[in-house]
Amino acid sequence: MHIRIISRQDFLAGLFFTLLGALVAAGSFKYAMGSAMRMGPGYFPLTLAALLVAIGLFVVTHALTLDRANAQAVEPFALRPITLVAAGVLIFAFTVQSFGLIVATIGLVTVSGVAYQGFRWSELAILGATLSVFAVGVFSYGLSLPFQALPV
Repeated sequence: MHIRIISRQDFLAGLFFTLLGALVAAGSFKYAMGSAMRMGPGYFPLTLAALLVAIGLFVVTHALTLDRANAQAVEPFALRPITLVAAGVLIFAFTVQSFGLIVATIGLVTVSGVAYQGFRWSELAILGATLSVFAVGVFSYGLSLPFQALPV
């Protein structure tokens, strides 16, 4: 009986989650754990890492089969979406302090939205405006974080 990989993408993603969770769990042991009633600084990262390992193992096991009929090839690596989404995050990180939360959020949504091949400028404008208002409401007013809405 041979074990075959049904979905290589799921298998690789599950391995990545498992490895990342194991690394975070190993790093969390440098901090005091505490208890459930008095959590130390390592308690929450360890809990999240354990959940990530469990999800990774779940994904890996569901990517395997004893049958070869459903095997799939891995789709080609999509460099454009990864690059544009990462660029959007970097634009947000570098502009939020100097240009404000509204401009940074609209920049993030616009650059990241272009990564989708079927994007529409009107949809990106509506999404950017809605998310920027939501971000200002939640982070500036709701949580009182020191983000300015507009540039000074």
